[in-house]
Amino acid sequence: MTPQHIELVKSTVPVLRENGVALTQYFYNRMLTNNPDLKNVFNMDHQSSGRQPRALAAAVLAYAENIENPSVLAKAIEHITTKHVSLNIQADQYAIVGENLLHSISEVLNVPFESDLIAAWKEAYLQLADILINVEKAKYDGLATQNGGWAGWREFEITAVETTEIGKKFTLKAKDGNGIPAAEASQYISVKVQVPNHSIQQPQQFTLQQHKTMLNIKLK
Repeated sequence: MTPQHIELVKSTVPVLRENGVALTQYFYNRMLTNNPDLKNVFNMDHQSSGRQPRALAAAVLAYAENIENPSVLAKAIEHITTKHVSLNIQADQYAIVGENLLHSISEVLNVPFESDLIAAWKEAYLQLADILINVEKAKYDGLATQNGGWAGWREFEITAVETTEIGKKFTLKAKDGNGIPAAEASQYISVKVQVPNHSIQQPQQFTLQQHKTMLNIKLK
């Protein structure tokens, strides 16, 4: 990024502090309208509750504030990429996100899409996307090479359901009969299920008691 790009991105910090959630809500609505297949990726309850737009607004603001030195966001990047890997986010999806985010900035801030500001945010987004894609690739590769590991969604069956004092406990078994990586209690896994009477699948993270992978399970 050039010094001009950096200054232009930093100039949007006050606006992001004041109206960041409005921007991200607009962005998600735009992207999911234009790309309805992504409703299988994003949890729609988190959209309607505002949880996901708030989280993205905070992340965009933090990135803009630290655009000169994104390395200070290492902990946030670790958290984001772990979430992305658990949802099987792929590198080619970043182009869709980027296009809709840039158009959203243009439309919400009422600046021409061909403006220097949008060009600066394009460079900023490409820089961040490159960081995330590379970290996520390393995570995918590492998980796939583990004993019992895999990349992408994997089908599991529910073999038992117990009611406990803190909620329901599900016991799962991989449909392919192979093992899964060992893990510690309190870690989480993504589960994606078909929504009854709807044509979409929805992901959600759950805490594990015995076994876990940073990737994901699809229940059948």
